[in-house]
Amino acid sequence: MHGGGADMPNAPALSAALISVISGCIGIACSYASMRAARVRRSLLDTPTSKAQGVFIGDVEVKGTAELQKPLRSFLTESACVYYTWSVAEHWSRIVVETYRDEKGNSRTRTRTEAGTTTIASGGEMTPFFVKDDTGFVLVRPDGARLEPSTTLSTSCGADHPLYYVKGPANAVVDSTHVRTFSETAIGLHQEVFVVGRARERADTVAAEIAFDPDARLFIVSVRDEASIGGGYRVAAWVWSIFGLLISVAGFTLYASGVNLTQTQTVFGYAMSVAAYFIGLALVWSWMTLNTLLVLRERVRRAWSNIDVQLRRRHDLLPNLVEVVKGIRGHEAETQRVIAFLRSQSGVSPEMARGSQARVVGVAPLIFALAESYPALKAQSNFLALQVELSQTESRIALARSYYNAIATAYNARIVVMPVNGLAAIGGLRAAPFFEATNLEREVERISFAQ
Repeated sequence: MHGGGADMPNAPALSAALISVISGCIGIACSYASMRAARVRRSLLDTPTSKAQGVFIGDVEVKGTAELQKPLRSFLTESACVYYTWSVAEHWSRIVVETYRDEKGNSRTRTRTEAGTTTIASGGEMTPFFVKDDTGFVLVRPDGARLEPSTTLSTSCGADHPLYYVKGPANAVVDSTHVRTFSETAIGLHQEVFVVGRARERADTVAAEIAFDPDARLFIVSVRDEASIGGGYRVAAWVWSIFGLLISVAGFTLYASGVNLTQTQTVFGYAMSVAAYFIGLALVWSWMTLNTLLVLRERVRRAWSNIDVQLRRRHDLLPNLVEVVKGIRGHEAETQRVIAFLRSQSGVSPEMARGSQARVVGVAPLIFALAESYPALKAQSNFLALQVELSQTESRIALARSYYNAIATAYNARIVVMPVNGLAAIGGLRAAPFFEATNLEREVERISFAQ
């Protein structure tokens, strides 16, 4: 007996609707994966490739050659390198007899051949190394990085080959065919490398090093260039995007097969599925792009905070130097000129420097020249301590300035490009000012690398 209410939907229609909802959720997940890959690629593009001498605290990219004073020696090829891994795999083959039942239920036996490889030895080694370019070098600590070395050896040989026992163990695996595959990858000495990661100040000198940071989005050491790495993320973004679209369309197809739709309804349904997917994709893109812009702005702020700290330290040091220079007897005109200059620079606050109300001019070269002119100053321990601290502080300012201006340039260029500029306006993002300074010199570390 039928009730007075509406007919309950049949099972095929419910199943089709459920499959359609599931496919829609999978499509959203695919669009998110697509945008995530695109965001990583965007992060690579938004981070300027710094010169080695310009690397300082923060997210950085640098390219150059891998250098080391005492390089490693790879195990298989015995080549000079900064990182390597190797393995030896032995091939085996055996005949297996198995019992089965045929279509009539009779027990029968048959033989088949199984083959494969077993890794019988492996190893590797890494060490901190320097990336060198035409401006200098920067230390990289690769532990924790995604390493992309080049292949230095991949060959198979029999027992009559020198590699077989010289680089491999004496014992054979069970059912060995006496064929071994030797594989090795390495980042060679003097090889071009690309590094993206987070830099910090070294503990032993006023210089930066790139090392693992759990909060950093990327830490890659690769023999590939930036375009190649970014291209991989671009392909991934397109693959996920297309796959998500196909899943969404397939979901509607399954739904349509479970219900009775007219041709017009079917065409309209396909159009709505595609439109809904691209609207979702656009929403995810907008959210991720705005988030990326905010991250860029925060990166600029962090870069400025590095300058701010060092400018305040310099601001505190200069009055003490003025008091020391005041004690110099003789050559009053020269000392008064130095004192006037020091006082003018001590009045330059971080706020004034960033607002272009005053220019920061390096003081350390003048202090060094003053010490040469007045040898008695070198005998004063307080002057020597102030001289060293001022020199290190201005070296940090020089490093921080180079990094900040590079990050600010990338950020400013990003927020004026259409259609990103619309999102930047919504987020209240404004162009970052540059930090101008002159006569700032950084201390140069000298290392003799292996040839």
